[in-house]
Amino acid sequence: MYIARQPIFKTNLDVYGYELLYRSEESTLVFDGTDATRATAGVLASLYEAGIEEITNRKKAFINFDAHFLHEDLPDFIATDAMVIEVLEDVIVDESLIERIKLLKTKGYRIALDDFVEDFESYPLVPYADIIKFDLLLTPLDTIRTQVAAALMQHKVLLAEKIETEDVFNEAKAMGFTLFQGYFFSKPVVMKKSASKLNSKSQYLNILNELKKEEPSYQVMAEIIEKDVNLAYRLMRVIKSRSGDDLVYSIKRALTYMGLREIERWVSILMVQDLGSDKPKELTTLSLIRSKFAESIGVHSNLKRVKHEISMMGLFSTIDAMLNQSMTDALVDIALPKNIKMALCDHTGPLYPIYALMLAYENADFDLAAAEAKKINIPTYALMTDYLEAVKWANEMTSMIN
Repeated sequence: MYIARQPIFKTNLDVYGYELLYRSEESTLVFDGTDATRATAGVLASLYEAGIEEITNRKKAFINFDAHFLHEDLPDFIATDAMVIEVLEDVIVDESLIERIKLLKTKGYRIALDDFVEDFESYPLVPYADIIKFDLLLTPLDTIRTQVAAALMQHKVLLAEKIETEDVFNEAKAMGFTLFQGYFFSKPVVMKKSASKLNSKSQYLNILNELKKEEPSYQVMAEIIEKDVNLAYRLMRVIKSRSGDDLVYSIKRALTYMGLREIERWVSILMVQDLGSDKPKELTTLSLIRSKFAESIGVHSNLKRVKHEISMMGLFSTIDAMLNQSMTDALVDIALPKNIKMALCDHTGPLYPIYALMLAYENADFDLAAAEAKKINIPTYALMTDYLEAVKWANEMTSMIN
């Protein structure tokens, strides 16, 4: 099975929940909001066995249901307040389906109508829907103003999906939408003559530059960190989680405890988090997921000897959005290996196939992900496990550095 997720944001860009996108490896049935699907409660049970609470970080799970799936008995262990049932747009509505929706609502499930294109006033499932989802690529905002106004009059929650830009996000918010879906949050808003945030993060760059020297000095790095009480505090928190009951009496001792590779990883993570401080928190989480997921993919390939570089490639893959610059401009001041910059800036080089595979899987383009995996001889059965472990790791790291 493949499993991926896409965040759903509130108006303040905090995460409200995640739409779960998945496919059985033995079939071509995809929960992606575009193809009709057939599934059984056993498939849903597999999601929960895989650790759905960790996949969603204990937020709402939005799951697509076709007519067949709607009539299945849902496992008792599924918490009604943890899942939103998305009714696919092509279900045939009959009396039996309406009665089933009513029953699900009485059990406490919230109902969302996916990719809504029907007449709001006459569509028979509208009275039972809590959330109305509009695909803004299929139905742009200018074409649904009447529908939106009618839905708001009935106090429906409106969710705008396939948002590609910040401008569309702002327009949808002004129109009355309160939930938002799409990768607009991970794209840079390039502004002319914008000063790089890196200018105020020189301590990170100084440490990374020291690490690139033939013989890095723990003393020099300790002196840099000691000048920034916030960085020193956060680094000591990281060390505490690693050292257990061992006492660490100085910054230099903490650094030697970690080792050069771990220092580079952690300084990079802290820098990415700081650079994204005025962005949605999900952007930092996405960077961490990519870092671990890319590294795990690399371990299965013939590039496992450079898994550290692969991890850094994933981590810095959102730096353009954090700095609101092109990727090339964003990476100018950061001392990264040439292969990482080739992959992120030029989409070439030995690391790029892993980058392409990572993005395909993240976007739930599982056909492309399988094709990319085949190109570099990576077993597709490992992708789901690697992805879920990356999500879990990112959640742990986020709690550790906040």
